[in-house]
This record gives sequence, structure tokens and C-alpha cells, in this order.
Amino acid sequence: MTREHTFVIVGAGLAGAKAAETLRAEGFDGRLVLVGAEAQRPYERPPLSKEYVRGEAGREKVYVHDEGFYAEHDVELLLGRRAVGLDAALSEVALDDGRRLGYSRLLLATGAEPRRLAIPGGELDGVLYLRTVEDSDALRERLDAGGSVVVIGAGWIGAEVAASARQRGLDVTVVEPLAVPLERVLGSEVGAIYRDAHLDHGVRMLLGTGVEAFEGDGRVERVRTGDGGSVDCDFVVVGVGVQPRSALAEGAGLAVENGILVDERLQTTLPGVFAAGDVANAHHPFYGERIRVEHWANALHQGPAAARNMLDQEAPFERLPYFFSDQYDLGMEYTGYAPRWDRVVLRGDPAERKLIAFWVASGRVVAAMNLNVWDVREPLERLIRSGAEVEDRRLADPDVPLGDLVAADAGSAA
Repeated sequence: MTREHTFVIVGAGLAGAKAAETLRAEGFDGRLVLVGAEAQRPYERPPLSKEYVRGEAGREKVYVHDEGFYAEHDVELLLGRRAVGLDAALSEVALDDGRRLGYSRLLLATGAEPRRLAIPGGELDGVLYLRTVEDSDALRERLDAGGSVVVIGAGWIGAEVAASARQRGLDVTVVEPLAVPLERVLGSEVGAIYRDAHLDHGVRMLLGTGVEAFEGDGRVERVRTGDGGSVDCDFVVVGVGVQPRSALAEGAGLAVENGILVDERLQTTLPGVFAAGDVANAHHPFYGERIRVEHWANALHQGPAAARNMLDQEAPFERLPYFFSDQYDLGMEYTGYAPRWDRVVLRGDPAERKLIAFWVASGRVVAAMNLNVWDVREPLERLIRSGAEVEDRRLADPDVPLGDLVAADAGSAA
């Protein structure tokens, strides 16, 4: 691609920023425009619910690149600008300030947005959501003031915010309709480890119930729960998942279903238009199905893969999903993809909170999580990719090296 080409990236998060970096690193010397709806230059989101919101890391720690990076690499950074229209026939993106950007290639990295609770009192002051760095700043001010918080939802964001608030000394109550935190992702047995960790740190866990309303006079003062109870509070944090920002693509006629549909090269149903990050529902060569992943590592690697494909390289995206979480003294890494499983096999004692969990489907490990066990990601990924059938007793036996699970069973791989 030469200087007469213009590449436009809509979405200045991690995926978009890494795509811009990769385009320049791979030799693209045309016009490169990165459009971001937020006023901040691209930053990473994981610290927002952890060390940043606790005040342990400053703003400079969350940015993807140094302030001068974009000018030094001739990247036009249009911040505080929202793409409001996409004309595929004219290859133009319309911005909210009236400008229209023509493109030779387009990357949609528009991310996701929090799901909002449509319940009485949802607009009261003190009902907070966490997605942006400004959201995290507002939450940090609340943590600094102390008091009590109710966290709605015990998924990753809710659980991490609850842990951060408790570490800052606040009274914390978690309201979650499922039986244990993270049950949909981890199952009941592993989810119980996180439940017990929060209980041990003094969090009040209201499990198996939802939220009916937020109540208060101008600001939230209590949460009314589905079981008829109520919890007094100074503020609320809602973490009930996110939804992909795919309206721009849908309005232009691109195929959309739980995100923007893309192939293994991250190209949409429209040639020359690509998608990456939280918004992309991508065909995964290893799994043979579409997967939309809402985690940091996916954005980190999918943006560069999209960039290479924008340059007509053959760069199918086939990394296994990976994510991490830190809560109190629990550090974990999760590798693989397990929308369904037959059973979970544990190597280690849940009471010690130091173990490896294997999610098994049809006799094969489809995902694994190491909890306070480190430097095992490579053999775990190799085991998943092997498709080997491994007996549960060998998975659970700490005397069987992880590397031997593949070596001994490779012959039974599918």
C-alpha cells in the first residue's frame, strides 16, 4: 500500500491503537486516521477496575503509547469525535462534526458498552457504571470518600470492583442472581472459590437474587432486591455485562449478529472493511465457529492481525482466547474457550486457592485456568490444541507433569 491510500480506524481503544502501530511497523506509508469517541488517547481497560481505581497507578500507566507516539508515526488522532455513518458505496465515514473521511481500507474497532439496568431509580445520582477512564476516576472519588457500596453483578467487572472497594476499606455488598460468582464462565465449583474469597474478606454476598429498584431522594440510598430485602448504601456500581457497539456497521448493511461478523482474516461481509476487538464476532480456525471475546489479550493481538490483513497479508487470527483477573491475593489466567462442558477437573486443593482447573468436553480439555500457579500457560495451551483425550485421574494428579499429558496422549488426538 502506497501513499495515495487512506486507512481509517474507527475506535481508539487498545485494538485500534495496536492496529495503527502495526500498520506503520509493516511499512504502510499512506494516510492513517484513528478516530476515537473519547477525549483520551488510547488506553488499556484492565487497570480501571484494579490498581488504577484503587489509586495505586496513575493515568500514565494506562495509556497504550506515549503522548508523542501518534505524531511521531504520522497517525492523525481525532479524539472526541464519533463516527455516525458509514457509506460503503462511497467508502466514506461520516463524523459527528460533519466531516467525511474517505478510506481505502477501514477497521471498525468500536468496542462494547455496558448493559444498562432499566429499573426504577436507574437514573439516580450515585448509580455508576465502569467502562471508561472517566468512569474509573468517578469511582475512585467514591472510594476515597469511603462508606458503603452495593455492586450489582458478580461477573469479572463486578467481582474486581468489589475486591478493590473492599481493599480500600469500604463496606461492600454484592447482589448476584446466580448461585456463585462467575458461574456461567467457571461453573459452580470454581465459582465457589471466588465466593469464599470475597466472604473471607468481609464482603456481604447476596446470591441467588436480583435487583428490583434503586431508591433514594435524588441520589441512591438503598437497593431493593428481588427477595424483598433492601440494602442501604452510599453508591452503587452496576456490572452486568457489555454489548458490542455494532450500530455503525449494521446501519451500513454489514452482517451483524452478536457483534460484527468477520472471517478468520477479520474481514467483514464488505471487502476492504475489517473489524477487531470486543465488537468482532470472528470465525476461529481452531474451533470452527464464531467467537466474540471481550478481553484485553484479544484486543491486543486481534488489532495487529487485522492491520496485516488490511495490507493484504494472509494473517488468519487463530490465537486461543486468554484472559486474567486479580482479586485480593487471587491471581488467575484462563486459556481456551468453554461455552459448554461436561465436567471440571481440579489439580490442587480449592481450600488452598492454588490449583489448575480443566474444563472437559467429550473427553478433551477445551479450557484451563491456573489459579495462583504460574508459568504453565504454554503447556496448557498445547494440551488444548492437541485435542488429546486425557483421563481425569491424570489431569488431577500433580505428579504428572503437564507436558506429559500431551506427550502420552497425542496418539488419541482428534
